[in-house]
Amino acid sequence: MDDASLTFKIIGCAFAVYNALGAGFLEKVYENALVMELIDAGLKVQQQVPINVLYKGRVIGEFFADLLVEGRVIIEIKAVRKLAPQHETQLVHYLTATGMDIGLLINFGSSVEYKRKYRRFLATEESGTTGDSKKS
Repeated sequence: MDDASLTFKIIGCAFAVYNALGAGFLEKVYENALVMELIDAGLKVQQQVPINVLYKGRVIGEFFADLLVEGRVIIEIKAVRKLAPQHETQLVHYLTATGMDIGLLINFGSSVEYKRKYRRFLATEESGTTGDSKKS
């Protein structure tokens, strides 16, 4: 499955979660429900994946990505009224730290809001309906 198809499937699972739960829960509730949807969709998913932060080749800290799907798409989940630039920056840092190329920022606010973020520029990028973002 190519990246565009995979992210489309993940976003569909996010909408399924939101349609069932609606707004108002904590991030962890949406994370757990999304894991169930992704597994039911036949996808391999890991929760709270540790990511080392390196400085001059040495580990100086660790943070956790909410989900890793199929070993190649990092998902950062939010449950806020509106996504802010720092949420996008957080995901880009995760991509940079791991060397992975694609991530999804998914917000379960008053509606599902998502942004695709890329560690590097892709010549052909898919577009979405509710908030795609490209990062060069």
